[in-house]
Amino acid sequence: MNETLLNIPWKLIAPVIALQLILMIAALISLAKAEETNGPKWMWVPIIVLGNLIGIVAYFTVGRRNQ
Repeated sequence: MNETLLNIPWKLIAPVIALQLILMIAALISLAKAEETNGPKWMWVPIIVLGNLIGIVAYFTVGRRNQ
């Protein structure tokens, strides 16, 4: 198993993971600051955190309510 972890191209994967974490934090901050969302706020937290990139994109496109 250790050999498979060594063969992963971490230099290519690390920026993608970092970008996903930055977007997740930005989405959670946006959710915390939003007064109203499409759907309850508690529902968006697991979607953002567990939905990976799809959950983040869903929140920014569907979840935020334009004011």
